[in-house]
Formats: sequence, C-alpha cells, structure tokens
Amino acid sequence: MLRPVVVGLDGSRESLTAADWAAREALRRGLPLRLVYAAEVPAGGESELPELSVPRHWARRILRDALAEINERYPKLYLSAEQIPRPAAESLLAAGDAGEMLVLGSRAFSGFGGFLAGSVALQTVTRAERPVVLVRADHTVEDEHVLDAGGRRSADTPYRAVVVGVDAVRPAEQVLAFAFENAALRGAPLRAVYAWRLPLMRATAEAGAHREAEDAGRQALHSALAPWREKFPAVEIVEQPEEGHPAQRLLCAAQDAGLLAVGRRIRPARLGPHTGPVAHAVMHHVRCPVAIVPHE
Repeated sequence: MLRPVVVGLDGSRESLTAADWAAREALRRGLPLRLVYAAEVPAGGESELPELSVPRHWARRILRDALAEINERYPKLYLSAEQIPRPAAESLLAAGDAGEMLVLGSRAFSGFGGFLAGSVALQTVTRAERPVVLVRADHTVEDEHVLDAGGRRSADTPYRAVVVGVDAVRPAEQVLAFAFENAALRGAPLRAVYAWRLPLMRATAEAGAHREAEDAGRQALHSALAPWREKFPAVEIVEQPEEGHPAQRLLCAAQDAGLLAVGRRIRPARLGPHTGPVAHAVMHHVRCPVAIVPHE
C-alpha cells in the first residue's frame, strides 16, 4: 500500500501554502495526498451549544475548501481528507508516521504559525518517525526553480539544488536517502555540506595543521557519499566541505536552495523530545522548505 504525503491544516496561510507544496510533492512521487485537520473537540462529539460546535464546523470548511482548491489545481492527484478529534500533536504524529512524510506550514524567522504554534509544532517535529517538511507562508512554486536567462522568476526553469547537511564521520543513511531521492525526482543537483573544525589543541600548532584538517574533511565527505554516487548516478553532486559550525554553513548554503534536508537523531523516550542546535537553527532561519529527517 502506498504511503500518502500528509499535510496538517489549520486554515492559516502557511498551512495552505504547505498543502500546495505537498500536492506537488505527491505528484512527483506518484503518491496520494492526505489532508489532516487536527484539533480537540468536546468529549462525546458534537456539542448542543452552538459556540462549542464552531471549531468542528470550521474544520469541515477548511478541509472542504482546501480539497476543492487542490483538486482544481491538480486534477490528477488522488486526495483524501480527515478531521481527527484528538489533541493536535498526537493526531499529526499518528497521521504523519503512517505517511511518506508530514508537511507543515511555518513562519520564517518567528517560529511556527497558526494552530501549530509553540508546543504543538515542537512535539510534532521532535517526535515524528517520518520526515517532517516545513514550508514558509510566502513560498511559491517559482521559488523552487532557478531564475530564467533574463533574471526573472519562472516555474519552467530547472530546479534549484537540494542541500543536505552531512555528518561525514557518522553519515545518517535516512537523511542522505531522503536528499538523494528528492534531487533525483527533481532532476536537481545535490549539494552536500560538511562542516569540519580544526581540533582546538592544533589550532595554534604547526602551519600544516589547517591544510591537513581541510584535506581530511574533503576525503571524509567524499567517502561518505561514495555509495550514494553509485545508487544515484544521474544526480549531480556538489561536495562542500567547509570549516565552521554546521548551522552557519547550512544557513549560507541554503540561501539559493530549493530544499534543505537535515537530520534529527532519535533519542530514547526517557530523554524527551529534542531537535538539536542545527535543526533548530535552520527551522527558524532558512527561507526554503526544510526537511527534518529522523535517524538512528
């Protein structure tokens, strides 16, 4: 059975933009799209008090309108929609983990917007078992493509690069698989960024220490990508081993990217949800869609 691309809706501008991005992604992958509105409703179902029934009616309207709009734009896409009467984070996690990926709307530079604000977004991103893609409210299809010959925005030009953050010492297979698959689906180049640092004890040591560390970083990244080069021979790979902090290097690399993929290490439940400093930084400051990919 095909896993659908799942998108969380709440009626906000960013969630509707996320739904449009998710629809295009589902078409690229040949997968169905599932729209989910997750919000708590009164115990026992529909309330007899009109004011308590508003959220349920609002949810139905959001789903109905979104279905109509997406069906009009993408008539070949198989669509389904569901309102889940459970806590928002719990519903999104359940729906997302049953899908190929979960797509949510976000507000660049100011955290998450709409009903996905605060703890709901954090719980969803940090506990999901499938990739979670965050899409900004003002993202458009043209943003995924390079400028045309006249420097104008266009949806008919080649796709921008997919950027992936790589830990060349302990490469995460799930993250690299997600990035390479997306680059292949788009016919886009893949830019692999590995941030290395000169060991503190050697920072003021012999003059060749920096060159040695630079060469080691380049070789480590090349080796980490070797099996993926064989699996995806058609994908153009740009290797970027750079000195510095991973978050800073990725923020720079993602400025002209179509998609950024970073990893989130799965931790034991007793340690609680956690994103890590790199994922946290790119979620809040990168303008292109960001995929947070869980891995062991």
